[in-house]
Formats: sequence, C-alpha cells, structure tokens
Amino acid sequence: MLPVRMKFVQLLCMKPGKLETLFQIPFCQKQFPFMCLATSTCLHSKKKKVNSYELVDQEKYNNLVSSVTSYKTGAQTPETIFEEDNWLYGPPKQQKRPVKAETKAPKHWVPLINPNKKIPLLNNDSNFPMKIPLQENKTKMPSVTHILQQTISPQQAIYLERWKQKMILELGKDGFAEYTKNLFLQGHLFHAALESVFLSEEMVTKEQREDVTVSGYLSSVERVLKDISEVRALESAVHHEGLQYLGLVDCVAKYRGQLCVIDWKTSEKPKPSLKNTFDNPLQVAAYIGAINHDANYDFQVSCGLIVVAYKDGSPAHQHFMAPELCSEYWNKWLLRLEEYMDRNPPKLSSAEIKGVIEAFPTEGAQVPLHLAVTLDVTVEHPLQAKAFATQLAAMHHSIVTGAGGELRNGRGRALEP
Repeated sequence: MLPVRMKFVQLLCMKPGKLETLFQIPFCQKQFPFMCLATSTCLHSKKKKVNSYELVDQEKYNNLVSSVTSYKTGAQTPETIFEEDNWLYGPPKQQKRPVKAETKAPKHWVPLINPNKKIPLLNNDSNFPMKIPLQENKTKMPSVTHILQQTISPQQAIYLERWKQKMILELGKDGFAEYTKNLFLQGHLFHAALESVFLSEEMVTKEQREDVTVSGYLSSVERVLKDISEVRALESAVHHEGLQYLGLVDCVAKYRGQLCVIDWKTSEKPKPSLKNTFDNPLQVAAYIGAINHDANYDFQVSCGLIVVAYKDGSPAHQHFMAPELCSEYWNKWLLRLEEYMDRNPPKLSSAEIKGVIEAFPTEGAQVPLHLAVTLDVTVEHPLQAKAFATQLAAMHHSIVTGAGGELRNGRGRALEP
C-alpha cells in the first residue's frame, strides 16, 4: 500500500503546482479525511482542553473573591453559636417534659399482709401439708382464674382469639378440642406427680419417670425441687374473707429459705422472663392475699414463685417474686377485681342487709368489702363498727322498697330478696 502512495506523490511532483494543491488544508481534508502528510506539524492533533475556570470573568468577581479570601473569623463561643442559630432558625421552642402517667390506685385498697391476723407462737409442726377442699357454700364466689379471664385487656383478647383461629385452621374444631383437652390432662398429671413427690418426700419414682406424659416435665423441674422445703399446703382451697373470691393454690413451701406461694406451669414455648407469663403474677398475688386473710391458715406469705416446666425436659424457668414485686402485682389484682365487680355487681339479700344492720354497733365488728361496695359505702377496709354504723344511718333513706316489694339501694340496683 505504501509503495502505491509514494508513486502517487512522485507523479504529483513531476507536474508543477500539483504538490502545493495536495497540501492545502481544504483539499487534504476532502481527499484524505483520516490521514494526511505533513512536513512540520500534525494537522489532526487533539485539541487542548480548556479549563472551565478560565472562562470565568475574573474582573467581574474580583471584589467578591477578595472579600471572601480576606475575611477573618473570630473565635466562636457558645453564645455566638446560639446567636447565629437564632438568626437563622429563630429562637428554640421550649419542649415540655412528658408528664408521667399516674399509677391508678384501687378505690378500696386492702393490704396484702393482714395486720389483724394473729400468728401462733408455736406453729403446727406437722409434716403433712394442708389440703383444704372447696366448700359448697363458697362455690358462688368467683375464682381467681375466672376473674382474670373476664377482665383481660382487648389486646390480649385479640391475641388469644387469633391463636385459637390459627390452631382451628391447622387442627380443625375437633382437633383443637382434643389438643386443649390433652393440655389440661398433662397439667393435671404433672400436678399430681408433684403432689406425690412432696407427700412421700422422695424423689421421682421409676413409674413416673417412665410415664411419657409427665416424664419430661418432671425432669425439667428436678433442679428446682432441690431448693424447695417445708411444704405447708398442696392443692388447697383459699378464699379472701373480705374481698370474697376464692382459688386453689398449687403449693405453699419454702424456696431457698423463704415461704412462697408456688405456681407450677407447663408450656411448649420458652418463658425466660416474668412478663412472658402474662397474668400468672396477678394470680400468685391474689393467692397470697387470700391466704393472709383466710382464717384456715395460721401463717402469712409475702413472696411468690412461678415455675415454668417444659415437656422436652429442658431446665425449667423459675421466676421469684420478692415482697415488693408481690405488692405491686397485688395492687394490679385489686384493679382487675374492681373491674370485675363493676361488670358483675353482687346481689345483696335482705337477710344479709338485716344481718349487717343487726351487727352494729357491735364493738370491733367488721363487714366484708363486697357488701360495702354493693351498699355504695366508701370507707376504708376493714370497716369498723362505728364508721359503718354512721354510714348506714346516713343512707337509710336510700335503701327503699321497690314496686314489686324488692329492696333497692341508692343507685336503683335490685337487691336479691
């Protein structure tokens, strides 16, 4: 290719004036747009990049540049910073501290520890734990479990309903009913196995270990059982004489030297913290208060323990409730109890009213709190004779006979004849 081009140049040189025509720029660009011969410089070299700052009119901005470069700032202080912020953004708005929500207090507060209960100097040294059955004449009282079920929060009710519907979709209605039945059965067998252990004061028997239904739960609580001693009550009925509720306590014994109400729970999911047990602390506090105000028990309790056992045998979670924590949950229980009483007001028979009036002004007499609530008497518990007699004298006009002969109180609430 190159010899052909050289011959072409030689031919041009033989003719005068043709070589100058070749190296003229218009001709060169037209005939050889990509390559051209030159003797001194390259006609198609890259253009030099122009700095964009060179295009700025330096004279126009000279004053601005000199003022910026010559400005000297003084040392900034917090005061000058605040002044600049106020000038730029305005004065700061004073934010009010959030007001801490006041803890709701029960209307009729009752102490957790009964100050009027007399403890014998020599306690019953019998090694046989108390086991009081539920009395028929007290079955009309609401139980602790029933009260808690009727006063759960809307959020918890939604959560339980969603869980129930989910299980029904997975198992069906019959399958879900069988599932819940098995859960109750496992809990019953677990409590029975623990009762046999405490009554015989022996470790778990071979038969109980081989029982698949409870063997995992017993293995789960084996370490906890070593810290329990001096069992005082097992599966025993308790009732609060003033607040008129009852329950069945699992166990009252010493846990690491402190007398506690012990509640045994079974769970398929881990519950490592107390908040995972939902309303169980309220249940324990309610049992403690009932024992302390039940004349059948010659002792008082100030601590609680919730033990969560697992079917797979993993170590049980144990949640100890100190006296301060028990008092806190006791107040919460009183609020739930008042909520239940407001929804389900007790009916006061005429015989009960007559008995109350005849009991006063007997010195030192007391009236159950549920009667005071029904009669709309706002006084502290226990109700002393003189204070309650004064209240009755002031409200005689509010206890009237209705059209049908029934008794009604000041709010028009019918009283059972």
